[in-house]
Amino acid sequence: MMLFTAMAIAILQISLPVSAQSVPVAMPENAHAKSYGDGWECDIGFRNDDETCLPIVVPQNAYQTNRIYGVGWECMHGFKSDGNTACAEVIVPEGGYLDPSGQRWLCLRGFQKVGKGCLEIVLPKNAYLAKGLYGSEWACKRGYEAIGEGCSAIVVPENAYLNVSKYGQPWFCERGFIEEARQCVAVAVPVNAYFDDAPYGDGWKCDRGYAAKDGRCEAIDLPENAHLDRTGNRWECHRNYQKYKKSCVLSN
Repeated sequence: MMLFTAMAIAILQISLPVSAQSVPVAMPENAHAKSYGDGWECDIGFRNDDETCLPIVVPQNAYQTNRIYGVGWECMHGFKSDGNTACAEVIVPEGGYLDPSGQRWLCLRGFQKVGKGCLEIVLPKNAYLAKGLYGSEWACKRGYEAIGEGCSAIVVPENAYLNVSKYGQPWFCERGFIEEARQCVAVAVPVNAYFDDAPYGDGWKCDRGYAAKDGRCEAIDLPENAHLDRTGNRWECHRNYQKYKKSCVLSN
């Protein structure tokens, strides 16, 4: 019985179609087995082309990368790939220079990129070249502001001084003065108040226990069960009391 079973299995294996059996793929020339998994891959310097390993053709002004991925070559310094088939020379215009990548150009200081060239920057009077790569290519000297394509002198009103920063308005009022209609007028500090040099407000604040009203400081009338708040210019109810109109009532 066992002999009959073995013979039947042998006959069945012989009768199986060839397509059902594993047929190894032939490794082409200039290839090697993969270091992991099944199959093969082309040697360094060759690329798979329809199951054949063809040699990599390195164009002029390029060098072989000796890597198994990519096109297998890169352009030399000063040349740029032109559609993965050739290396075209990077033409640097007058007033420009080849950047460290070797594949593009930038304009020298004092020039700006216009189309495919570098155009020299014409500085207006009372201006200098800007350091930044973005924004305006020039900036106005101290005491001048950019208006249109030039630098105009800043008109500083009396009792004001130039802003040394590059940001904000071009001038500020001196201490004791406040800006009104582009002029600096003296701050009139009312009775029971003190000068405040904050860049906003009226230029003064009321003393503690007083509140501003109609340009003057009036004494705060504290209702029963109330106290001055942290500012000292308003009042609030004691704990367990709540404000009701102008008084403090017990809160349940």
